Amino acid sequence: MLDLSEFFSIQASLLGRVSRSHSRFLRENVDWNSRLLGIVGARGTGKTTLLLQHLAEAEQDQRLLYVSADHIRLQASGLYEIASHFFRLGGETIMIDEIHKYANWSQEVKNLYDSFPTAKIFFSGSSTLALQKGKADLSRRAVFYNLPGLSFREYLSFAHGLEFQAVSLPELLQNHTIVASKLLKAGPILGHFNDYLDHGVYPFFLEGIDDYLPRLLNVLEKVLYEDIPAAIAIKTANVPVLKRMLWLVATSQPFTPNIERMSRNLKISKEYVYNYLDSLERAELLSGFFSSETGYRLVRKPSKIYMENTNLLRGVAGQLGGKDQAGTARETFFAHQLKSAGANVRIPSRGDFLVEGKYLFEIGGRTKGKSQVKDADNGFVVRDEIEVGFGNVIPLWLFGFLY
Repeated sequence: MLDLSEFFSIQASLLGRVSRSHSRFLRENVDWNSRLLGIVGARGTGKTTLLLQHLAEAEQDQRLLYVSADHIRLQASGLYEIASHFFRLGGETIMIDEIHKYANWSQEVKNLYDSFPTAKIFFSGSSTLALQKGKADLSRRAVFYNLPGLSFREYLSFAHGLEFQAVSLPELLQNHTIVASKLLKAGPILGHFNDYLDHGVYPFFLEGIDDYLPRLLNVLEKVLYEDIPAAIAIKTANVPVLKRMLWLVATSQPFTPNIERMSRNLKISKEYVYNYLDSLERAELLSGFFSSETGYRLVRKPSKIYMENTNLLRGVAGQLGGKDQAGTARETFFAHQLKSAGANVRIPSRGDFLVEGKYLFEIGGRTKGKSQVKDADNGFVVRDEIEVGFGNVIPLWLFGFLY
């Protein structure tokens, strides 16, 4: 008979260390009554903590069990065997962390779902790449949630104990002067904003800012050398090509892809260029945005490609001994916050971003002009290094409060 005591012992140890003072925005949005749900996202965004915090609400309830998919006993005995034994003993909910590290996970989860109609199965996965096929297999059964990096609003809560409500995009655009003025009553914002751009996207800054960059670069290496090769046909010897792509994007202002030139310079076929760019985006290292023009909707190549967030931008650019361009950092922040909030973001023929098909944005420094948006019905200038805006001029930091 299988002995689950070791798993419960590990669970108790983890619950004793899990933070209960801070939680990600997604915790309140997840329907924990779902029978089958998956939380996916990049490495280091807090998925394990999210599962454990929900588990902690039940304290030492033996009807809930947390397991890590890469645990040697689970690998040896099998996921289906462990979970089915738990359910037969009266267990109600099993939480499976890092599920993409278990081969054939989607088939076994589907069998569990069908075999135990009253059981709940929650799981997390750090690799969108590795989970893609499984998501397709479970699309009619599972509810999936994506956990992005911290918003600037969440960073202020985690790092400084400043609690603010999220603001919807329409409310922000209509009432940004009032919203910003209220937020600034808590104290100066711009200093915190610069810290966030440097080391505020991943919650492991709580374990020490001095160790933040090494940990971030370690996450990057694991994605490049473990997650991507496990999901696509790429040899470890070709991983430096992926690195060169990241460096190219991180040192551009911003990066406008020329597939033919990239193919020639990287000495790989154009098909490989497309596949590698797609893999880097699905691994949440890059973000590609397509043109808003009707004739470009079916084009395979993005109009612009950014690093996924400013922390990655500065980390990768810093490896090359240089600093990121301020303009690229501003656009990267804006794109990351809007994309993470679920907005539709496109690249227009004029201006920097078209959001939800109707809001035109031009991003710049404190003296950025309005020429690119002057004739637009819903045109806005987003300026860095200002605390409060007026009219159609909005401070950049405020877009960090969308989620």
